Amino acid sequence: MNPEVSFEFFPPKTVEGVLKLRETRKKLASLNPKFFSVTFGAGGSTRDRTMDAVLEIQAEGFEAAPHISGISSSKEEILSLLTNYQSHGIRRLVVLRGDLPSGEVSSGDFAYASQLVAFIREKTGDWFQIEVAAYPETHPEARSAANDLKHFKTKVDAGANAAITQYFYNADAFFQFVAQCQKMGIEIPIVPGVMPIYNYTQLARFSNVCGAEIPRWLRLRLEDYGDDVASLRALGLDVVTDLCEKLLAGGAPGLHFYTLNQSGIISNIAERLGLKK
Repeated sequence: MNPEVSFEFFPPKTVEGVLKLRETRKKLASLNPKFFSVTFGAGGSTRDRTMDAVLEIQAEGFEAAPHISGISSSKEEILSLLTNYQSHGIRRLVVLRGDLPSGEVSSGDFAYASQLVAFIREKTGDWFQIEVAAYPETHPEARSAANDLKHFKTKVDAGANAAITQYFYNADAFFQFVAQCQKMGIEIPIVPGVMPIYNYTQLARFSNVCGAEIPRWLRLRLEDYGDDVASLRALGLDVVTDLCEKLLAGGAPGLHFYTLNQSGIISNIAERLGLKK
């Protein structure tokens, strides 16, 4: 039996982007995903496009999970969004604190994801399956690893059903994080987030922002390839496939891929893992 997989997209900005995402979804649909999630821009800046993408995915017969973030949002705005999703039969959400748009200082009515989770439960009961974020290598803004774990438990206690981790390239970081969670009585499924390696400059930028560590040996190898994209992606394919194999062998409940709206490398990883139908 294949492990469960899910895929994350960002809402496209152009007609060309919409068409490309449709083609990407069509290719990834062959892997029988549990759901497709769609991100939510800083401060809710992509709210309408997120909704459009989610409803199109749902119309294609797949479960769609919109991201929803509390930063810069009022309770009224969130309630309106929840009501809208309920009216369209959406049953799964990825609930995040979110990021402030550049230059903004207001945090709205929700300073933490746990507050948003609690609000959703208060207003909608058990209607939504709620996925939250987890950080095996510790959130970049956390005061300590122990403090970060406490914040994660607060989200779980507020009503989260499952968690998706930030990406990482060290399987031990994931397994140690899960073990620590279990010691704290956290029993929800924790699904590792997987970032394929498309481009070193882009990956380094993402990692600097989110606190995901690129191991020194891997960073140096990727830097050495420079503009040799074929060699870089070949190495990335080997590294990420090996990571996925270790995660699944170690008992991870599934894999959540950060697609960047691309399917090629993920399809290659899936084929190596034997996930194709």
